[in-house]
Amino acid sequence: MSFDTLTLVLAANRGTGLEPLTIDRPKAAVPFGGKYRVIDFTLANCLHSGLRQVLVLTQYKSHSLHKHLRDGWSIFNPELREFITAVPPQQREGLNWYGGPFDAIRQNRYLVERSPADQVLVLVGEAIYRMDYAELVRAHRESGAQVTLAVRGIREPGSGVQPLVRLDGEGLVLGLSAAPAGATASGDPGSGDETLSTMGVYCFEKSWLLAALDPAREGPDLDLGLDLIAPLLGDLKACGYRFGGARGRVTPDRYWCDLACIDAYYQANMGLLRAAPPLDLYQADWNIRTYQGQFPPARTVPGVTSGTEGVFVNSMLAAGTVISGGGVNQSILFPRVRVCDGAIVDSSILFDGVQVGQGANLRNCIIEKDVQVPPKVRIGFERTQDSERFTVSPGGIAVVPKGYRF
Repeated sequence: MSFDTLTLVLAANRGTGLEPLTIDRPKAAVPFGGKYRVIDFTLANCLHSGLRQVLVLTQYKSHSLHKHLRDGWSIFNPELREFITAVPPQQREGLNWYGGPFDAIRQNRYLVERSPADQVLVLVGEAIYRMDYAELVRAHRESGAQVTLAVRGIREPGSGVQPLVRLDGEGLVLGLSAAPAGATASGDPGSGDETLSTMGVYCFEKSWLLAALDPAREGPDLDLGLDLIAPLLGDLKACGYRFGGARGRVTPDRYWCDLACIDAYYQANMGLLRAAPPLDLYQADWNIRTYQGQFPPARTVPGVTSGTEGVFVNSMLAAGTVISGGGVNQSILFPRVRVCDGAIVDSSILFDGVQVGQGANLRNCIIEKDVQVPPKVRIGFERTQDSERFTVSPGGIAVVPKGYRF
């Protein structure tokens, strides 16, 4: 598996819809779940699936992503031909950046050509999910198809809807079409009337892919399914592989979220705090790897002034976090957060290094890294006032951007 398959992870998306979280970082590098970056889920899938030759195609403000790959994912042995390598636009065929996923692969044709692999696995690095790619590749080989698409039933409200797929009874792809605005699920998973969508996960025969990469093609593209596969459906065998089906080792939750907007991002994080979360981060046989700083343990201590005990209820606290006489409820705190005496944090997400001053009150917020919230500031209570200072999502989530000064 390791040398028969070359893996391309697409991580060049700006993250439109997630602003201001993507002002200074690509979508793949957005923090998630108290300690991770979004791309960690795709790379962990590669790790557990035995894929050891991984190219990460990067572009937009990619420094933080490159740093994360270096610090957290320099785990493979190049002497054994294993690698996870970031590949920004090389401009070998012109002076353009990647115009989309099709163009990103086309511009790196030479990397595909020189690989000894028989298959090329193309993955989206900007969604949260667990998947056994090894079983997808096996199914692709068994079918004799030139292309295999991972497909899923549309169930998650608020997620961006990928192109829709029509399959016949044998799993052959009959058609691909753009999803209409507001598309939702219809039917039950596995039923004949289920609405199926692509996932940005494709397994190609390398020879077919190279032949399909038209060197004369110009202009932006938006989706591999619509821009590469759909126009050629009459001349190739394309199969669908059902995500969360009977095959593969990661099937129980069928969780997939592409974090299409601030509200989807917020709800995906808050979902981790449920008694039975839709995505289990504590699944021992499929752990999610990431970079972790060498910080001391999280702790609660009494406030210096009040002597009141620091408390947290149904929340996630990362290393280095200190709750000093404050209270945290139903929230996710990334590393090195400090909540001071009398401050209340409720239903909020605080990124690395956030400081919450004495008596401040935060509710339904996302606070970017290193922001210092002054004493007695209130956020999340007056939408009109919040909108004058911050981005407020349609669902009422106030996002305080990086570098904001009160």
